[in-house]
Amino acid sequence: MTNYSLRITWLYPRLMNIYGDRGNVRTLEQRCQWRGIDVAVVRVGPGDDLMAGDTDLYFFGGGQDREQITVAADLQGPTGDAIKRDMADDAVALTVCGGYQLFGHYYRPYATEDLPGIGVFDAWSDAGPDRFIGNVLSETEWGTLVGFENHSGRTFLGAGTRPFGRVVVGHGNNGQDGTEGALTRNAFGCYLHGSLLPKNPAFADHLIGLALRRKYGGDATLPSLDDTLEGAAHTAAAARAKQTR
Repeated sequence: MTNYSLRITWLYPRLMNIYGDRGNVRTLEQRCQWRGIDVAVVRVGPGDDLMAGDTDLYFFGGGQDREQITVAADLQGPTGDAIKRDMADDAVALTVCGGYQLFGHYYRPYATEDLPGIGVFDAWSDAGPDRFIGNVLSETEWGTLVGFENHSGRTFLGAGTRPFGRVVVGHGNNGQDGTEGALTRNAFGCYLHGSLLPKNPAFADHLIGLALRRKYGGDATLPSLDDTLEGAAHTAAAARAKQTR
């Protein structure tokens, strides 16, 4: 057992939760519980109260354009303000697909006006003519990540944000520059569904460790787990992705 506790805020779970994204929250929760870390998962939807300073780790999944319209509007109010304050204070966040796009400056769909984001990432997204669908391998500072992309959005990064990774298999941010995802402070964005964290347990632990060190200081340690099965699953998923190259 540990004396640690973490609070995870799951943003818009009823609207932004496709292609297995809920598995990311379940993985964070379970890997904390296995270590005796007291973890609370709080679900925040449109109109719900969110107080800056209450969240250690955010998760924001993907959704269809019609759901993003509702979510983008809600983010222009107190919820978006609280998230931005927490991000400036180095709270941890994992955002996927639609959530990733709305952490940027805007998403420009075909059928409606631009959907404003909250500008955590210096990034912007436009709907493209075709969908990028298939397995993805991305090389990052935390090893090779494996996931599955299904998006028509093309995301481009400004000077204030660096890529989360580089594409080995798949299309990534835009199919042009070889980048996948975005990274600013402790906020991570990507197009990796599937879901990401069960397939990449080492990165899940990186997020948990970041949140613990922010809350408890640099001496906070994350007890190791026996990840033999998880490692085998990651290797198998990566090998399968390479076959689609």
